[in-house]
Amino acid sequence: MKFLDGLDNDIKANLLAQLRNLWTHTSTALEGNTLTLGETAFVIEEGLTVSGKPLKDHEEVAGHAKAIEIVYEIVTQAQALSANQLLKLHQAVQTERVADIYKPIGGWKVEPNGTYVVTDDERQVYLEYATPADTPCLMDRWIEFFNDSSNGELNQEEALTVYSELHISFVRIHPFFDGNGRVARLVANVPVITSGYPPIVISNTKRREYIRLLSHYELIVGQPRIEEPLVPKKELMSEFEDFCRTEWAQSLNLVEKARQQQKIRDAANSETRGQTP
Repeated sequence: MKFLDGLDNDIKANLLAQLRNLWTHTSTALEGNTLTLGETAFVIEEGLTVSGKPLKDHEEVAGHAKAIEIVYEIVTQAQALSANQLLKLHQAVQTERVADIYKPIGGWKVEPNGTYVVTDDERQVYLEYATPADTPCLMDRWIEFFNDSSNGELNQEEALTVYSELHISFVRIHPFFDGNGRVARLVANVPVITSGYPPIVISNTKRREYIRLLSHYELIVGQPRIEEPLVPKKELMSEFEDFCRTEWAQSLNLVEKARQQQKIRDAANSETRGQTP
């Protein structure tokens, strides 16, 4: 991962831990997890529980941290993404272990899913995702789209565009009964990290705007269909892409702070060597 280049091992390890904790906290909190950033770090690093917080919340952050390791494995393997890898990510983030044939873990959805959204003019509209029958074919196309988009190193703007398109097209399909947002925010970052950048992290404090931008696009383009492009009317995605650009500053700033720390250390080491008789 090129954003780690030139960093001493301890600074590198600290940076990866900070990114993991931030990424895990924000992505799970967007879905209702109540652990703070500090509590998330404590649970992941110490393997202990926080008094008064639900066990489910602890399991979610542990699962997401494990899923990040799977993302890094996909990046380092530099191979085409497969459906099995996506299903493995879903198994990691989906900590509910009660067997239910209508809620498969590590499998595509078998029942229709959707959500109610409130439009800008205060209307409540039901937003329906891809049908279960269409999902396997759509996900085959999405994986092909992913691999085509991830073929080669991207510059920063290209990486941002690819992330946005992969993210929004995955969420439109909503291939799982649950966990779709977390998986989308994980897997869409693979080409970003492969191109040498830290992950794009969506702050949980921006949840309302994030949902608004996704649903606004989805309502306009409609339910995904096999015969249509995965990302129709790309010109309508500019606002979501701008939003993701702003949110990216969180992880980019962490990398910059690590590089500044390395510069200070290198300067101190250079001065020490210069003073050695």
